Amino acid sequence: MTETPRVHGNTDPRFDSVRDALAEQLASGEELGAAIAVDIDGEVVVDIWGGHRDAARTLPWERDTIVNVWSTTKEITALAVLVLVERGLVDLHAPVATYWPEFAQNGKADIEVRHIMAHTSGVSGWDQPFTVPDMYDWDSSVEHLARQAPWWEPGTASGYHAQNQGHLLGEIVRRVTGTHLKRFVADEIARPLGADLQIGAGPEDDDRIAEIIPPPPLDLDLSTISPDSPMVKTFTGPAASASAANTVEWRRADLGALNGHTNARALARTLSVISRGGTVDGVTLLSDKTIDQIFDEQARGIDLVLGVPLRWGIGFGLPEPATLPYLPDERICFWGGWGGSMTIMFPLQKMTVSYVMNKMAPGIIGSERSAAYANAIFASLGT
Repeated sequence: MTETPRVHGNTDPRFDSVRDALAEQLASGEELGAAIAVDIDGEVVVDIWGGHRDAARTLPWERDTIVNVWSTTKEITALAVLVLVERGLVDLHAPVATYWPEFAQNGKADIEVRHIMAHTSGVSGWDQPFTVPDMYDWDSSVEHLARQAPWWEPGTASGYHAQNQGHLLGEIVRRVTGTHLKRFVADEIARPLGADLQIGAGPEDDDRIAEIIPPPPLDLDLSTISPDSPMVKTFTGPAASASAANTVEWRRADLGALNGHTNARALARTLSVISRGGTVDGVTLLSDKTIDQIFDEQARGIDLVLGVPLRWGIGFGLPEPATLPYLPDERICFWGGWGGSMTIMFPLQKMTVSYVMNKMAPGIIGSERSAAYANAIFASLGT
């Protein structure tokens, strides 16, 4: 007999509907295991989890369960770069080649750091041949990116840097600090904040990582699209593999666009740095001036890779009602991961919302589940 899913953790009574929404998704089987957190100016008003961390439903999702959050990782990598901006070590409007001279090859001398942060650099993937395991070799993969030419005129449009943004930004971090991205995040972000968050995952964490359940295949026939299009080049350079996230090799790699391992509580705490004016419990990582740069719109229109309307600030998505109508069209920034994970920052309300899961939903940006939870949270707030 199958055990009825339970939701664990705490909610402020105003947010009981969020607990109910998670319970409903778990009971329906749409959700396997998941966690949701909401931080309002340091008060954690939602910290809940439930379900299972394995497909066989033998292992419960527990308070300290962590999961691969796919492109929600990009928010952490963007935060790492903004920390360097805050320290005066990186200029968002400087050419990438200022910090990484080899990147200037093949027509990329004028690409600026902000172009990578906003997915407008023209370098949204690797030229083929290139496979998922090739991403695990840092030196080889960044040398590959340095050699290739952009796939469209930099700065003119966005094209989602789906799998390589972490390598592009991570190499800037490495050149500036002498430290690889995963170590910089551990030492300069996760440890000071006391957040259970990392790029990749160490062997000591393997027994608490939730198993990723791949989504249905993307409803996208690349054969009908020009092989020279940024969409085809990005989705085939390399061809993504959801099941790769369950391998040891993936967990040990430094993939700042893809393999953050964490939970909703830690994401909400970490990214509340943005919502709460740069300081969390006495730890200051950003100033208002640096946070303001996130909201400097860099691109708005049909994304050349994802094929839907997107609006990009620096390092984060900004509201675009045509694509995500449930997000308020106000001063918020966000991004999410393949399958539905998402973290949203509301600086005016000093609120941070985060959701993670292991059963991946169809699509790339958000899901019906993430929309349901967001709507329950907004309703609880009376917005």
